[in-house]
Amino acid sequence: MSNQSRIRLEHVTKRWDAATAVDDISFDVAPGQFVILLGPSGCGKSTTLRMIAGLEEASSGRIHIGERDVTRLPPGDRGLSMVFQSYALFPHLSVADNIVFGLRSRKVPKAEQRERLTKVAELVDLTDYLDRKPAKLSGGQRQRVALARSIISEHPICLMDEPLSNLDARLRSDMRREIKALQSRLNMTVIYVTHDQVEAMSMGDRVILMQHGRIVQDGSPDELYNRPASTFAASFIGSPAMNLLPLVAGETGAVIEGEPTAPVAPFEAVGGQLGIRPEDIELRSASAPGVPARVLSEEYLGADTIAYVAVGSHSLRVRLSGKQTLSGQSCSLTWAAENTHLFDIDGLRRDDMPPGVIASAYRSVPRPPAVGSFQH
Repeated sequence: MSNQSRIRLEHVTKRWDAATAVDDISFDVAPGQFVILLGPSGCGKSTTLRMIAGLEEASSGRIHIGERDVTRLPPGDRGLSMVFQSYALFPHLSVADNIVFGLRSRKVPKAEQRERLTKVAELVDLTDYLDRKPAKLSGGQRQRVALARSIISEHPICLMDEPLSNLDARLRSDMRREIKALQSRLNMTVIYVTHDQVEAMSMGDRVILMQHGRIVQDGSPDELYNRPASTFAASFIGSPAMNLLPLVAGETGAVIEGEPTAPVAPFEAVGGQLGIRPEDIELRSASAPGVPARVLSEEYLGADTIAYVAVGSHSLRVRLSGKQTLSGQSCSLTWAAENTHLFDIDGLRRDDMPPGVIASAYRSVPRPPAVGSFQH
């Protein structure tokens, strides 16, 4: 694919008076990549997108699209299209007129406008709606009009700013698949802003996670899930979020605060935190080897149950299959060594020590009977 759709940010910063919205970020987007800018509200992701689009001017740093430095160029000269959260449709124009509006502004010949409109309307399944006004469309259909208007421009780069946030859950799921399929089919370079980790994990080739205007982690969805770079990344990716438990010194190693009998990491981990995902924890009978615990309550979600479990002076979540009724039961927790995550006192990932002692000690123990049929 042409290098003209490559996007490169070099030490880009955006300040408003004393406030820094984006703080010295750099990244490179390859042609044809689907990149997610992910993070909580106020982290700088939309401001970053708007600087790439030219809607905001960078306070410092450089933005390149292809071989061009576009840092000071107006939006119309950057060779990209944008889909907004609000759809930004003209209510008095028909669907067809909304879609071709940009082509008319650029004086594209009418025959070419009609040809492109037919092709794009078919692509986004709007052929039967071209004469309607936006008020007569559903939210999903309006979103497809906004997508069609972006696609018809035939720019190789598309920027999307939380385009699905106004849709209900089922429509969002359908539109995620549609947008990803369109991007693959057209081989567009897409930068997509969202605070929704489900969108990030299911759509992105690559996720750039932001916090306080900085990049916290930049990698594939798999990397962010399996090797979070910090406690922030660990708690932002995954539902329910990763359990994070303070580690203190025990007799033979680091233990979970308030539970001195079960070492879970080497002494070097003391002062940091242990991270374990709810789906990686096994619940066993109280007499089985592991970390002593007690089930406080459970939350039934249909396909699975989230158990809230007390360990020492902390509680954690455990994801269990199907419907479970375990409140008040004593139990034992264990997990595989490779599912142990250790973080230092600053909340940064540590890979410089062996994984959890508990995990290592009990990996070879046979799998327990089904949860809910504890052997006491």
